Amino acid sequence: MPWEVSRRSILQVGAVAGSALALPSAAEAGPLHRGWVFGRLTGAAAIAESLKQQAVGCVFGIPGAQQNELWDEFKERGIPYLLPAHEFGAAGMADGYARATGKPGVLCVVPGPGVTNALTGLGEALLDSIPIVALVGDIATGAKAHPFQVHGLETVALIKPVTKRVFTATRACELPVLIQKAFSEAVSGEPGPVAVVVPFPLLIEVADYRVPPPAVPAVPFDETAFEKAFALLEDGHQRIGLYVGLGAMDASDSAAKLAEVLQAPVATSVSGKGVIPESHPLAVGWGFGPHGTIAAEKAFARCTTLLAIGVKFSEVSTGYYGNPKLNRTIHVDANAANLNRHIPADVAVHADAGLFIAKLLERSDRLRRPAEVDLTTRIKSWKAEAVKASRRPHPQKGIDPFDLILSLRKALADDALLFTDVSLSEHLAGEHYEVRRPRTYFNPTGNQSMGWSLSAAIGAQRACPSKTVACLIGDGCLMMSLVELATAARERLPVKVFVLDDRAFHYMQVLQEAAYHRTTATHLPKIDYRSLAHAFGVAYSEATKTESLDPVVKGAMLHDGPVLVRIAANYNDRPIRWIDSVRERYVKELTPQQKVRFLARIASRSVGLKSAKSD
Repeated sequence: MPWEVSRRSILQVGAVAGSALALPSAAEAGPLHRGWVFGRLTGAAAIAESLKQQAVGCVFGIPGAQQNELWDEFKERGIPYLLPAHEFGAAGMADGYARATGKPGVLCVVPGPGVTNALTGLGEALLDSIPIVALVGDIATGAKAHPFQVHGLETVALIKPVTKRVFTATRACELPVLIQKAFSEAVSGEPGPVAVVVPFPLLIEVADYRVPPPAVPAVPFDETAFEKAFALLEDGHQRIGLYVGLGAMDASDSAAKLAEVLQAPVATSVSGKGVIPESHPLAVGWGFGPHGTIAAEKAFARCTTLLAIGVKFSEVSTGYYGNPKLNRTIHVDANAANLNRHIPADVAVHADAGLFIAKLLERSDRLRRPAEVDLTTRIKSWKAEAVKASRRPHPQKGIDPFDLILSLRKALADDALLFTDVSLSEHLAGEHYEVRRPRTYFNPTGNQSMGWSLSAAIGAQRACPSKTVACLIGDGCLMMSLVELATAARERLPVKVFVLDDRAFHYMQVLQEAAYHRTTATHLPKIDYRSLAHAFGVAYSEATKTESLDPVVKGAMLHDGPVLVRIAANYNDRPIRWIDSVRERYVKELTPQQKVRFLARIASRSVGLKSAKSD
């Protein structure tokens, strides 16, 4: 096929040629090659068969000229797919699918705007360690390719910063192996997004394929470092604090057993909520500094050795690096590059979290501590103290988001999924929403991508159709992704969306008011959410007073389709432990001159006109 012809001509001719060729499918290869990519296939057909080989449950994306051949093969070969309204939504849906299942989500986008629209969602997946395989179209390349092609931005250069690795296909015969490598890379070590870039002419190129099923990826395990860690843990004089993150999410039962063996309080990163049921007698919640739960801070103050498994000590999860340092630290992570970064470790163990915990449990007789009834009694008391200290009189107007979080916990089953977004409520939920099962609580952490939660919840609902999926989102965040309500309605995905409506970027107002004694660019318009829900085809309800909250939340859960629930939010000057802790640490890092300048500015504005505080 000469490359001088236009892209549209290539695709049209390719479609005719594809229908004329009698190309054997994988099913026709016979029992000997079940699970193989086998036969004489176009590049598009080979990709589709490769996805079947990986048992992909859904592809999220929007077709385009460079990928129509591929999307037609998805339909032809029974690859499930879901059409979002925007590629940011597609990336979020693939992310939510992956978080809910532990398997790579699959994204399919065209070059140019398809890629640029998806970058924010891929960046969230990268910084949050979420496996995604992105099938990325590209323009024609090579000496005979036309100049100034549409969507001619440099695809690899754009996508490389937001992925673990980029595989670029140059020949159609490479495609199945590259896809196998992408799936393996996405889950190996520290998970993350991986891209396979496919110039569109390869989709209609024909090749012979004999590609067997992929091998199971190996997991890292440093035996020497493990023995050093075991020696420290074996010392019965050490009081262990167990800190676990997303890397240990699939070792939930083993992590709980290890905590019981060590009689160790268990705290999690925010992404690790659910690794151990937070109803467990040794679970103390998230964080273990002044930014996290009261129970975690108090329990870890009594510990001498930190055993951190599957965590990176990132800014959000540590409250701006505010975790206190214990006498000794053992840090275990599947990514060697995460070790000895922020927290220097006495023993750094490059190992898979689940394998590390399993190896410890094999020697549990040498690690077991006597039961500490006093410890579990104290933890129960500290948890009750935290709830009591957080209660406030109900506001006369609107609803305290703290009460909404408690109401959601009452209404949602233990296996229901809750997605939070970038608002003050993410910190309230992190502290007060009790997570009882792994992979049931989700928060955009590393990239803090506003609007992420709606798309992610839709992706998770597609992955888990029998489970209730709820989304807790601020009005500012919803404005960034609300078009995906139409996707939920069209697909009949019964996501329950609770929007905190206070007509402001309230998170930014809290930060700005403290630093500048006024706010800038934070006021949002009044929105008729009832009409909006009607326009998108989803059910609607609202709660404006605390007395109506529980019935409204319960009613939304009982509805068999998607629901938008407006919550008239009133934070009522509610203190947030994470905010207060981070502000204090930030101020400590200012130079004396910077402190003077900030204080002088605030003092001058405090005597100014009241109108200076408004946007």
